[in-house]
Amino acid sequence: MMTLEQQATAVSYLVVASFLGALIGLERERKESNPAGLRTHMLVCVGSCMFTILSIYAFPDGDSSRVAAQIITGIGFLGAGVILQGHRRVRNLTTAASIWATAAVGMAVGTGAWFFALSATLIIWIILAVLHRIENKKL
Repeated sequence: MMTLEQQATAVSYLVVASFLGALIGLERERKESNPAGLRTHMLVCVGSCMFTILSIYAFPDGDSSRVAAQIITGIGFLGAGVILQGHRRVRNLTTAASIWATAAVGMAVGTGAWFFALSATLIIWIILAVLHRIENKKL
C-alpha cells in the first residue's frame, strides 16, 4: 500500500509526465493530418507513468519489469493503429514512433528519473521539430 506521501509524490510525477507528453504532442498537433496529437501523447505519457509507479509499489517484492514489458507491448499495438498504408506509401510512422518514445518518457518519470525524462523530451522534440525542417529543405 502506498503512503499518502508516496501518493503525493506519484501525483507530482503524473503532472510532470502530462507536461512532457504535452510538449511532444504539441509538435505533433501542429501537423493537422496526424492522427495522434496533444491529448494522445499526454495520455500515453501519463498512463505509462502511472503503470510504472503502480508496478513499483504494487509489487515491491515482485518483478516490476513485467509491467514495463506490457506497457511496451500495448504501446506497440497503439502505434500500429496510427500507421496507414496505401498507394505504395506508409504514413504516420513518425507519429507511431513518437507515441512509443512518449511512453518511455512516462516510464522514466514513473521511476523518478524526471531529469532523464526532461532530457529525452528535449531530444524527441528536436528530432520531430528541428530535423523535420532540415528534411524539408532536402539538405
